[in-house]
Amino acid sequence: MKSLLKFLPAATLAVGLALSAVPAMAQSTPPKASPAAIAAAKEILTIKNAAAMYAGAVPGLVEKTKIALTQQNLNYQKDLNEVAPIVAQQLAGRQNEIGDGMAQIYASEFTEQELKDLVTFYKSPLGQKLISAEPRAIGLSMAFMNSWAQNFSETVMGNFRAEMRKRGKEI
Repeated sequence: MKSLLKFLPAATLAVGLALSAVPAMAQSTPPKASPAAIAAAKEILTIKNAAAMYAGAVPGLVEKTKIALTQQNLNYQKDLNEVAPIVAQQLAGRQNEIGDGMAQIYASEFTEQELKDLVTFYKSPLGQKLISAEPRAIGLSMAFMNSWAQNFSETVMGNFRAEMRKRGKEI
């Protein structure tokens, strides 16, 4: 359980990156939204600096692919190292497809008016405070959850041991 919880923050980032791995699903799921709704959704994502979440998606996936290919083709390691920057350059900018997909999803989950209201909120002092404080609050919350899970797992283990003792079995 402890090891699973260590990966929770990484899993959050992986969800964002997963959009790039399944663009067909992300594009086919949401219904068509109005251009104004999509524009408002893009504005929200810009205000929240969502692009930072997937900015390294293309170089990261190029590197991951290079490593996989190198493991399968050890004789081509030098060539693959030389080809990787070329491929990264060819595909530069494609991470913007993630933002477009996210905007489409937001526009399908909220009405145009709700999106406009959210833009107004995020531009307000409280919205700006939320944007600046939320990453720290989420990080501290994740740390608390990990600590709680570690302590609670000890309680669960204690209950298992007590129940097994009742059966005459020590674990």
